[in-house]
Amino acid sequence: MITRISLYDLKILIKGVIIMIKLKKFLGIALALTLSIGIVGCGKSTSGSDNTAEKQTKIIVIGVCPGPYGDMVKEAIQPVLENKGYKVSIKEFSDYIQPNNALANKEIDANLFQHTAYLQKFAKDNNLAISPVISVPTAGMGIFSNKIKSLDKLSNGAQVAIPNDASNLARALILLQKEGLIKIKDNIDQTKASQNDIIENKKDLKFVPMEAAQLPRSLDSVDIATITGNYAISAGLKFSSALKVEKLAENYKNVVAVRTEDLNKQLGKDLKAAVESKEFRDAIEKSNGEFKSFDKPQWYIDKK
Repeated sequence: MITRISLYDLKILIKGVIIMIKLKKFLGIALALTLSIGIVGCGKSTSGSDNTAEKQTKIIVIGVCPGPYGDMVKEAIQPVLENKGYKVSIKEFSDYIQPNNALANKEIDANLFQHTAYLQKFAKDNNLAISPVISVPTAGMGIFSNKIKSLDKLSNGAQVAIPNDASNLARALILLQKEGLIKIKDNIDQTKASQNDIIENKKDLKFVPMEAAQLPRSLDSVDIATITGNYAISAGLKFSSALKVEKLAENYKNVVAVRTEDLNKQLGKDLKAAVESKEFRDAIEKSNGEFKSFDKPQWYIDKK
């Protein structure tokens, strides 16, 4: 049976078909645009994501202790790293223990405050996987006093403040031996010398071990104090007024340190390159700068 359709109904049907065709075309175009935008968006997102990831991995924190090495990072190392795309922040610690623990625990990415002898002993004693990257110009240990102007005036039974950490204690004893105040055993590794290794003490000196950070404050209560360079400088002591200043062995020159896993990765390579750069040397050699008189590492001398 053939159903008759009125002209009015036919018009409605045609309009509906036209609307459906137009809607189909619109949806097709919209879908195509969505896919195109998605593809372009994904391309930008990937590129942007890579850049963002790259920037995030290049945000680093460098730990220091009070004294000149925070300034060294800020003035001589940070600018070079930032030119390489890093964002650098500096975190200051109040003692020689926290910076290595923070490094091992991934709270910071590198540190600069200690010499190789201290780092190696601390890492071994505490089972930490941290390693030196490169040595930097370093202020030596000085013998300071608020009571005498010359070591010749040091009286019998005088009190001598010394660092209580093993590696800096050994440095102090070697310095005191060099000045003829004590004698330590010949058949030992002098970098590991302790008070038990003193075999001659003609002036009957009384040793007062304390944390390195406290040594500058001891000057009013002891006769002399052996103070590491960074704490001497941070306390405002002038090396020109020191009774004696040590000549540093290579393993007593401060180092940039990282976790051992990062030593041969990009971070370790970039830190080493920053210290070896011309910009670093220019900052160290400023005629009016605090680093110019520091004891230089052998690699630094050889590179001139």
